[in-house]
Formats: sequence, C-alpha cells, structure tokens
Amino acid sequence: MNYLSVWMRSGGIFDYGQRKVRIIELQEQTQDPNFWDDPDEARRIMKKLDHEKTMVAQWDELDELRESIKVYQQFMDEGEDVEGELKKEIDSLEHKLEALELKNMLRGEDDHRDAILTFNPGAGGTESQDWAEMLYRMYTRWAKKNDFQISVIEYQQGDVAGLKSATVEVSGEFAYGYLKAESGVHRLVRISPFDSNSRRHTSFCSVFVSPVIDDTIEVDINEGDVELQRFHSSGAGGQNVNKVETGVRLIWEGKLSDGSEERVVAECQQERSQLQNREKAMVLLKSKIYELEKQIKEHEKQKLEDSKSKIEWGSQIRSYVFHPYNMVKDHRTDYETSDVDGVMDGDIDEFINEYLLSISATEKTE
Repeated sequence: MNYLSVWMRSGGIFDYGQRKVRIIELQEQTQDPNFWDDPDEARRIMKKLDHEKTMVAQWDELDELRESIKVYQQFMDEGEDVEGELKKEIDSLEHKLEALELKNMLRGEDDHRDAILTFNPGAGGTESQDWAEMLYRMYTRWAKKNDFQISVIEYQQGDVAGLKSATVEVSGEFAYGYLKAESGVHRLVRISPFDSNSRRHTSFCSVFVSPVIDDTIEVDINEGDVELQRFHSSGAGGQNVNKVETGVRLIWEGKLSDGSEERVVAECQQERSQLQNREKAMVLLKSKIYELEKQIKEHEKQKLEDSKSKIEWGSQIRSYVFHPYNMVKDHRTDYETSDVDGVMDGDIDEFINEYLLSISATEKTE
C-alpha cells in the first residue's frame, strides 16, 4: 500500500537511529558536575534533549500504528470485516506521519522559539483595518486549533471597524518555525461591506513574524536611540483596562548591518505595571530587530538584488479573493484553494506545509 512506501522513505529522512544516539550524548552532557555552571547553555541542551525525546516518542507512536495496521490487514485476509477500522488507522498514520515529517523540517536555529506576530493594515482606512482584524482572527483560530497559547501584547481598535495595529505572542513548540511562513503582505479582494454602492475593493495588511529572543541571543542597541512613549492601556474591543498610563511604546531608529535605515516600533499593554510593559516591549523591540537582521543575512545568502528586509507593499505573499470567485493563492508556492471560509477560520496548515517544503527543497539544492 502507498502508506508503506511513504513510511520507508520517511524513516531515512527522520534518521531514528541517529536521534537515539543524540539523546544518549545529550544525557551524558547533563551528567557533567559542571553542567549548570553556564545556565543558558544548560537550558539550551535540556531543550534540545526534550525535543529529541519528543520526536523519538512520536515516531514510536507511529510504529505502533503501523503494527496495528498490519494486524488489521491479517484479519481482512482471514475474511474479517474490519475495513472501517483499517481505514481509520491508515488515515491516522498518514496524518501523524505528515505532521512529524513537517516538524522534522524545522531545523532552523530559531524554529523552536515562540513567535511574535505584528499586524499593520495598509492604506485604505476602514477597509484595510477590517482586513487586518480578519487576519488577526484567522491566526488566533489557527493557534487554538494547534494547541498554541496566544497572548495579546498590544491592540489598537480601528475608528469604525477592525484594528489599527496589533501584536500577539504565540507560544508553543516550533511556533516561529511554522509561522515564519506567514510573514509578508496579505492582499484581499472583495465586495466591500462598507461601500453603499457594493463596489469591489482591494485591501492590504502586513504580518511581520519574529522569534521571541532570550538571554542566549544578544542584540546590542543604544538605548539612547530608543524613544519611550506612554499611553493608556486598552484591550481588544476597546475595553479600558487601566486608567493610568501603563502602556509603553518603544521606537528605535537606526542603521541595520547592511546600512539601511530602519524604524522599529514595539508596544506592550499586556501587564499591569509600566515597568513590566517596558521590559516586555524591549524584548519585542530586540526580537524585531533580530528578525530584520536575519532577513538581511537570508537575502545575502540568496544573492537577492534588494537586501532591504523591510516589508514592501508590493511583496505580496498571498491573495485572498472573495469576488468575483473564491480563491486563496500563495504566490511563493502557487498553492491555492477555493475553501475561503475554511482558510479564514484558521485552516492554513496546507499553505504553511507547502512553504516549508519549498524552502526545504531549495536548501537541499544549494
């Protein structure tokens, strides 16, 4: 059967034996009496050990499913009516195998980290602000479906509808590894619900994705170049959660490593105290700058003519068409679907999968 050939191919890609050896090597490192002398390095090793153990355990689970399928096939050969049970086990195996293969591709140095998503609607006022909120909802739904935790760090409601800007943190294993596929400009074409003449409108929203950095990564910025602004905190939907100026906005203007001038803004109104919000905003600011520097390195590696990493409105990664037909198309991979409702409800795994497969194939040919 087809799933068996897939299983054999994946076994080589997964390299089960090498992972088992790696676990033993990492465990030996943790037994060193001086292991915790460098706490940051120790935590990195422990996280790597946990990851390898999780991957091996998931492969073992798939192996058990494979054995179960073989048993059901024997029952069928003997005339038992177990076709329904067999199909269920095969479907389960294929689904879990696909998920594990995808996770196996997430080998970037930051893929294991949590992610920060920043939403910025383009020109167009209410139209674009409403589109930004639709994307905000789409990613929130996706995160919940995939058991990620969502924390709203900053949210500014639109004047009429939608949002002016928003920042959320998505926490969980490989959050950044998956969501890095979503960084870019998203384009919407639809009949506007805000146009009394029911005309077709095109709206844009940029989604900027960066990994949440920790003490193992150093981002040196001159704090004298950072402007501090304070504002009243308010939650999504406009609820006033604090009467004093606990919200913090940090603005950094400076040069990146390629010499380009950049303005980076980070806001936080998540915590109750201004000090906590300032500390969180500084982490967000450094995380965004770190991501911009990563993009410069990637652009240089790919020998792109434009080494600027900021998102331009022309760099559309995906189009969402609601009229005159239904289609969502990724311009990087050419993957498309007519299930617009499903996509807007958070069913974007296929888009993420196709993107990760494409960059994995590119890396192999280099």
